[in-house]
Amino acid sequence: MNLQEISDRMEIQDLMVAYCYAIDHRDYEALDQVFTADAVIDYSEMVGVKGDLPTIKAFLSESLGQISACQHIISTSQIKIDGDRASGRTICTNPMVVREGQHFLMFGLWYRDEFVRTDQGWRISSRYEENSWRFNVPEALTMPSPPERHPV
Repeated sequence: MNLQEISDRMEIQDLMVAYCYAIDHRDYEALDQVFTADAVIDYSEMVGVKGDLPTIKAFLSESLGQISACQHIISTSQIKIDGDRASGRTICTNPMVVREGQHFLMFGLWYRDEFVRTDQGWRISSRYEENSWRFNVPEALTMPSPPERHPV
């Protein structure tokens, strides 16, 4: 691994951490520094929504209003770099507390990302949330069976 690849990997990892902090701190405007302006963000398997960045920011603002605490925990990233493009698969565990009744629930998922190097640094150009497991999720928040898995 050369210095450029090490630097690229560190930038991409910092980018994924920035996403987690933006969501957990409800700083949705910070997502402009995480995603490309034309990014496609697909949460359909987890929560039934897919869209561009403005659509997703509005969705997060509304849907996470009922959550009093969340903590995106990412690990075990597999990143493949090819010049100014990269792809990755990262595990995320996300415990959450619902305001009403302080109900605790937890999600396990993978982020399947496509990255691109821009003049401002690496950005996510495509994100797909792939369901792995759910714990203590109220029926009102459950989704239908996940769609067919996408190959890595």
